[in-house]
Amino acid sequence: MEEISNEVDNEKQVAPAEPENLTKKQQFIQILKFTAFSISAGVIQLVSDGILCDWTGWLPWWPAYLISVILSVIWNFTFNRKFTFKAANNIPLAMGLVLVYYCAFIPVSVFGGDAIAAQLPKNLGLLVTFMMMVINFVTEFIWDKFIVFNRKVTDKIENLFKKK
Repeated sequence: MEEISNEVDNEKQVAPAEPENLTKKQQFIQILKFTAFSISAGVIQLVSDGILCDWTGWLPWWPAYLISVILSVIWNFTFNRKFTFKAANNIPLAMGLVLVYYCAFIPVSVFGGDAIAAQLPKNLGLLVTFMMMVINFVTEFIWDKFIVFNRKVTDKIENLFKKK
């Protein structure tokens, strides 16, 4: 019984501080962690995109980009949820909110990136991918911090779907 109560206490300790309650130092550390995990996800994206598109020529730019984004999103979400934002809230809801972000971001980046890639020599697909990654990094941090891993927001969303 004591083990169960300790697990519950540990869950409470993992719950994130609200964004407005973080000190400047905590915010800076949060940005550093997000950056580090995003860089690691970026490596996954660049390598998988490079293998699928530029190095092997198996796929045109946009399908290679799409596959590589999906791989990096799974990696990035997992580590940022656990270590950057320390979010123990509703994981399926958080994943759904990330899906909402990417339902907007991926079409814009795929069609926009494809239009840019079409204007460049074939072997510069990674340059376009890198440009899209920078845009993704900035916009996803804002989305994650203020929507996905913000307890006040997720609690309101959960309450919308609870039976009354």
